[in-house]
Amino acid sequence: MKELEKKIGYSFRNKELLQLALSHSSYANEKQGRHDNERLEFLGDSVLGFITAEYLFSTLKNRPEGELTKLRANAVCEKSLAVFANEINLGDYILLGKGEIMTGGRERPSILSDAFESVIAAIYLDGGMEEAKKFVLRFVSTSTTDTAKATDYKTMLQEVIQKNPDEHLTYRLVAESGPDHNKEFTVEVYLNSNCIGTGKGHSKKKAEQAAAKEALELMGIKG
Repeated sequence: MKELEKKIGYSFRNKELLQLALSHSSYANEKQGRHDNERLEFLGDSVLGFITAEYLFSTLKNRPEGELTKLRANAVCEKSLAVFANEINLGDYILLGKGEIMTGGRERPSILSDAFESVIAAIYLDGGMEEAKKFVLRFVSTSTTDTAKATDYKTMLQEVIQKNPDEHLTYRLVAESGPDHNKEFTVEVYLNSNCIGTGKGHSKKKAEQAAAKEALELMGIKG
């Protein structure tokens, strides 16, 4: 526990709170009389959401509500939380039942993200909102800032084109390749009936962004 506390950056007064935060339901089911971390996960989700929303509201002052909502959703989704958990090797400390250990539970994103939220709640209950905020912002501030800085080439292209109301853009998926877990998509962007850019990416959205970027570059506009 001391090793994990160092990685978390917080020393618990009530060590049992941290142990509870790490107790998966599969472990609690095997150990009669033990509680799992699901109630802490519920609380941690709300604390995380509030801290993230407050951070975005105060640092990205000119961003509209819709964009802030998307950034918050990206920061607190299961995939992001699992990445945050791996940064402190949280999976090594989660208390799991034998079956979960055998089936790779320590690497499962759902288990990692739930435990991460539970740890946030444990810090909040043990040390208050400021300590919880210190922990959360170690991860959220970097990820959301990087996302916010990402250039939205589709919006840029749309803003250029809409200056002429007779012009309109369409994106067409023209190719897919690779296995299901690692597909690559090719998208073309058309101005009326003319192809003005092609892009590739591991999702349709990324391919569309790449196509819009190429179209902007061909117009002499850089993001």
